[in-house]
Amino acid sequence: MTEPQQYIGLPFMKMHGLGNDFVVMDARKREIAMTAALARALSDRHRGVGFDQLALIHDDPEADLALTFYNADGSLSATCGNATRCIAAHEMALRGMRALRLRTDRGVLEARMTGDGQTSVNMGAPLTEWQDIPLAEAMDTLHLPIDGDPVATGMGNPHCSFFVEDAEAVNLATRGPEVEHHPLFPARTNVQFASILGPDHLRMRVWERGTGITLASGSSSCAVAVAAARRGLTSRAVKLTLDGGDIWIDWREDGVWMTGPTAHVFDATLTAEFVNGLDHA
Repeated sequence: MTEPQQYIGLPFMKMHGLGNDFVVMDARKREIAMTAALARALSDRHRGVGFDQLALIHDDPEADLALTFYNADGSLSATCGNATRCIAAHEMALRGMRALRLRTDRGVLEARMTGDGQTSVNMGAPLTEWQDIPLAEAMDTLHLPIDGDPVATGMGNPHCSFFVEDAEAVNLATRGPEVEHHPLFPARTNVQFASILGPDHLRMRVWERGTGITLASGSSSCAVAVAAARRGLTSRAVKLTLDGGDIWIDWREDGVWMTGPTAHVFDATLTAEFVNGLDHA
């Protein structure tokens, strides 16, 4: 049982990358005993703050900082690309730095300011072996035995990418949860539907594991770009047009680089009225 009073006055930032939005809390300044119940309450867009993911910032002995991520349903997530970019941009501005190293469950990721108001993060090498994604059994990750012939990719979290003629025509609200909970994915999966607009341009829509439909997803963008390149549908450097805007992915020898805009929307604190209404069981 967690004492509610410890959360009163707890500061947080609201950020977004292409409409993929986050609550960010700094556990370096104040100890935060995050619970699934608190994360779910904060994610409620009517009674809480609203977010796709929540991120906690921690100190790290070997990197500039460390990050822990929660999905809107209160479950943990190993990585969140857009949140990583947002936090990296904020920290680099505060510190007057052009590069930053951030530890996530994905490992230590490198972030850079690009000089045009955008931020790049190296999300690491993609995982393409079935056991690393993970899948429930051995199979060709380029052609999963699921209707629609999707590709499986790991970016620290699992992804299932479908290439379709018209991503706009897909009923994402129905198809997304069906695939998220497919038995081939023991840890569930993020789901993407993408259309090829050209050799270096894709249109993508996203269903995020533990959250639902989102306007954008950084790790999903990386996964789709890798899947398209592995299938020979595009080059390794592509632009993806998501519901929230455009992001650029470049699959290089040293990892998958993701570049796009970030926004720090506002700072706020949790009120006693909100905290005292929480269910902390």
